[in-house]
Amino acid sequence: MKRPLAGALSALLLAGAAVLGTGATPTVAATPTHSSASAPKTAEAPESAAARAVDFAGTVALSNCSGSVVRAPGSADTDPALVLSNGHCLSSGFPAAGEVIVDQPSTRSFTLLKSSGASAGTLRATKVAYATMTDTDVSLYELSSTYAQIEQRYGIKALQLSDSHPVQGTSINVVSGYWKKIYACNIDGFAYRLKEGEWTWKDSVRYTSACHTIGGTSGSPVVDTASGKVVAVNNTGNESGGRCTLNNPCEVDENGTVTVRQGINYAEQTYGITRCLTTGNKIDLGLPGCELPKP
Repeated sequence: MKRPLAGALSALLLAGAAVLGTGATPTVAATPTHSSASAPKTAEAPESAAARAVDFAGTVALSNCSGSVVRAPGSADTDPALVLSNGHCLSSGFPAAGEVIVDQPSTRSFTLLKSSGASAGTLRATKVAYATMTDTDVSLYELSSTYAQIEQRYGIKALQLSDSHPVQGTSINVVSGYWKKIYACNIDGFAYRLKEGEWTWKDSVRYTSACHTIGGTSGSPVVDTASGKVVAVNNTGNESGGRCTLNNPCEVDENGTVTVRQGINYAEQTYGITRCLTTGNKIDLGLPGCELPKP
């Protein structure tokens, strides 16, 4: 998972390198080796012409991860704003498989970024509205500020969540507020199931190899460069060719065939979040069409 290396090593010591319990020999796809130890020392410019359409405005830096201020199509300017990141980026540690967190008080702070990547100011949460590492890897913080207040004070708009399933081949940018780096690539396809240690995620986005994300990019918004909307949240990658272990996720298809793609990175789709938000930007897991896991 794409937290900073120190955090990943601590998690490894706590969680161990749990191996998926199956005797089948995995298919190994030949892809470039990846190491989260290779962190950029300075902010880098976007890596392609497509990436230049996307900047850092609305993204945030957490203490251990990346994130973004997001809104759904039905969100109102007067609603409390939401910050999107990963479930594994919670300051309390990784949620266990099957664990779902709702309405947990939080005073976590976030550094809001300008388009250049410079700090615009500090935002603060009032609670973890929703978080899990089951089926997906997501956290949603409710802030003490509304969208209108953030725009009035900082001149920065929230990023829009797409309400539709992303499409294979789409040009995307992965925008890391932690490293102030933008990665440019395409959606290579989708993993039916992505397994990492004790966790399993459904219908994960697989990047082409150009998005060589590293520790600290966890929680970065994945932006469709054509629409400018968030279609996924960056969360993990296979670093050393391991099979279904921490920091080495594997793909499992409908028939149970395991494929390892060393050096390839992944994200979790976010369109499903829009189906679970109701009036006032509140999470309602009972809404028709809402498929986020329930406690």
